[in-house]
Amino acid sequence: MADSAPVPDAPSGTPNSSAKKRSDLPMRVVSSLVLVPLVIGITYLGGWPFALLWGIAAIGIWAEWSSLVSGGPHRPALLAGGLALAAATVFAALGQPDHALIALALGIVAAIAVAKPGRRAWTAAGMVYAGAALLGPIVLRQDAAFGFVALLLLYAVVWATDIGGYFGGRTFGGPKLWRRISPNKTWSGALSGTAAAIVAGLAVSHYGGAPRLPAMVAIILVLSIVSQAGDLFESAVKRRFDAKDSGHILPGHGGLMDRLDGFLVAAAMAALIGLAHGGLAAPARGLMVW
Repeated sequence: MADSAPVPDAPSGTPNSSAKKRSDLPMRVVSSLVLVPLVIGITYLGGWPFALLWGIAAIGIWAEWSSLVSGGPHRPALLAGGLALAAATVFAALGQPDHALIALALGIVAAIAVAKPGRRAWTAAGMVYAGAALLGPIVLRQDAAFGFVALLLLYAVVWATDIGGYFGGRTFGGPKLWRRISPNKTWSGALSGTAAAIVAGLAVSHYGGAPRLPAMVAIILVLSIVSQAGDLFESAVKRRFDAKDSGHILPGHGGLMDRLDGFLVAAAMAALIGLAHGGLAAPARGLMVW
């Protein structure tokens, strides 16, 4: 949805993984051409359509995570977390993030209570993960003056990081970034992705009227690095539970976690920066204006 990198990670030792990635590329491009304008259009609308978009995404992420760590669908935990995320979506859409956090906290407690033995910590982590996907974007978008451009900045940074990383890695190759976790990622790809993110992010910030160039470069760097860390984290979780993809909901892209791994972590970081600088009244302005 918000993460349009052309290729997924493949577990080490997977035969012909590079050929598989190339075969997925046309479908991924087509899917992105459909999904990207849709997401930007809903982001422009804001309000309930935007909240529902990310509420559905968060519940989908929770379903994938819960199934992944439980070895298959575990209905009690899935239901407890899903209901909490649905309630949090309503509260967030109404501009009540404190109530949304309470709903998520209660959901974590309920999901842990019904989780499979030995999976309670993973279950709690999944609720936090899905909650970040929900609250980060919504909190930023509710800033009437800068909400839309702040989300455009996030999209630009995450997409440019992924696409620049893919093509930079294929072009330059070189040492692996973290072979054990993600054998296809390289340092050249990481640096290329960060460079692309700076270009794309500065273009958006210029469009949005962000006046302080050094501050924006620093923020874009942080968001790009955090996005790549989120990608590696999701790869590590899949490896821990011996899965190639988190799901198969998006043609050519895998699951929602596969596509939103970098974005949701970057969105959470952006929201925290914005809240720390701009407060609850103007978190997106706090992110964009220094």
